[in-house]
Amino acid sequence: MNVGLGTGSTTAFAINEIGRRVREEGLKIHCIATSRASHELGLQNQITMCDWDSLRRFDVTIDGADEVDPQFRLIKGGGGAMLREKIVASVTDTEIIIADPSKIVPALGARALPVAVVKFGWQSTRDRIEATFGCPVLVRKTADGQAFISDDDCVVLDMHFGLLPDPDTLDARLKEIVGVVETGLFIGLCQRVVIGNPDGSVVEQTPN
Repeated sequence: MNVGLGTGSTTAFAINEIGRRVREEGLKIHCIATSRASHELGLQNQITMCDWDSLRRFDVTIDGADEVDPQFRLIKGGGGAMLREKIVASVTDTEIIIADPSKIVPALGARALPVAVVKFGWQSTRDRIEATFGCPVLVRKTADGQAFISDDDCVVLDMHFGLLPDPDTLDARLKEIVGVVETGLFIGLCQRVVIGNPDGSVVEQTPN
């Protein structure tokens, strides 16, 4: 199978387990990762990591999410990789989101919405987002106080909108702003959610 590997602390558990199955069970898969960190973790686990010259579609992608609502709309991008994550998700037959119960919400927006913007003039792009939507928009920073730059050379802004009454419209309106590359709203891309509970039990959900 062709498998997409997502990004983030939860997905790292999945990559490590997939690596164990590769080593111990002879699992044969070909993977592309959505970040440099996940790519390196895949190599460390002896997973066959490929590039876009050899893969075009994925049977399954395993990824995490910051929030999942009842319609399986997602907020992603806590790790800053939402552009690559969305590219992979858009050519995946089954996108599986793995999460703990805290990520399952009745409505999106409790956490900040990440927005990837072109590095050139990002300050102006941030100002236009704030003026358009009337909410605080903060540049994500590294531990040393510098602007966080994604693997795709984008600045990541965190939009503190509050609960989102219409995520579909918000996603479209954000993309109309010059300088916005991608948003952390994933709509119509998730086919299954796997929830790991603190007691070790697992619940799988599919759209109604």
